[in-house]
Amino acid sequence: MHYEEKKGKVEKMRLSKHISYKEATRSITALRLGLNNDPSDDHLQNMKLLSEKIFEPLRTYVGGPIRINSFYRGPELNKAIGGSRKSQHCHGQAMDIDDTFGVMSNSTMFNWIQDNLDFDQMIWEFGDENNPDWVHVSYVDPGSNRNRCLRAKKCSAGGTNYSVITK
Repeated sequence: MHYEEKKGKVEKMRLSKHISYKEATRSITALRLGLNNDPSDDHLQNMKLLSEKIFEPLRTYVGGPIRINSFYRGPELNKAIGGSRKSQHCHGQAMDIDDTFGVMSNSTMFNWIQDNLDFDQMIWEFGDENNPDWVHVSYVDPGSNRNRCLRAKKCSAGGTNYSVITK
């Protein structure tokens, strides 16, 4: 099978009922910079697990579409956008979701995941006390998930400060 033929089949693949390979790897920055953002087979397995364990149950609860702002990020893409060197996005273990479609608020999705699902880490990304700008959620495996919730706030010096959220 030629590379282009294989790549075409992969791009038509679905990670879960509501997530396509194309959606999970799409990046305007990668396209603009000509970066390869194709995950390895191991990363794909992580992405499928995250999709099935977090996204699909949440999608059922929401009852409508949820925007994925960022899912898989290859190392070059992650560096280009200034992502953490330890980013779980680079392993296919994290996604950023957003209520772009107005079906359910980011805070409601955050709270539902926290109360109903096993996850590794979830971050209330910026926003205000009532609603984050988006939600970062990761999944590793049942034995390794920390169920840790953080809140990200911009520092006056330009960096980001993370604090633990407790129930």
